[in-house]
Amino acid sequence: MSKIGKISIAIPDKVKVGLTGSMINIEGPLGKKSLNIDLEIFDLNISEGKEVSIKPKENNQNNKRLWGMSRSLINNAMIGASKGYEKILELTGVGYRAALKGNILNLQLGFSHDINFQIPEGVKIMVDKQNILKITGTDKQQVGMVAAEIKSLRPPEPYKGKGIKEQGQYILRKEGKKK
Repeated sequence: MSKIGKISIAIPDKVKVGLTGSMINIEGPLGKKSLNIDLEIFDLNISEGKEVSIKPKENNQNNKRLWGMSRSLINNAMIGASKGYEKILELTGVGYRAALKGNILNLQLGFSHDINFQIPEGVKIMVDKQNILKITGTDKQQVGMVAAEIKSLRPPEPYKGKGIKEQGQYILRKEGKKK
């Protein structure tokens, strides 16, 4: 049995959940999300607009694998529609700064040129103090992917700790060369 799949999902206030065919539509104050659930494999129960439960029709190894994932996707969509997701990135280094120019994030990361990052639709980026980026959105995967792409432009290095890291991320520091 899937430990995650057995847990029913409580529907937050101001979030509406509807089922049309094999698509589950989740609509909240921050946005809409549609997920495709295979109804040949799973039974989806929406009880009085208060909670959603998902159960496989037959218990085999493949269905057990998909059960927990499907439940997590539905839960993530509900949290995204009601609260949203946020990642905070820190730029550490002399002269490292970020600025917003419309739909483009301009990053100065110690290279001989500036890096212009195109912000995808559905994600908002705010810049605080030129070296703190707040990435917000309703889709957990998209927010995480944008944060990972920005972090990959200048990953933190172990000697001085310069680079782009998530807030609270620990960087394993190395000792420098000795005489």
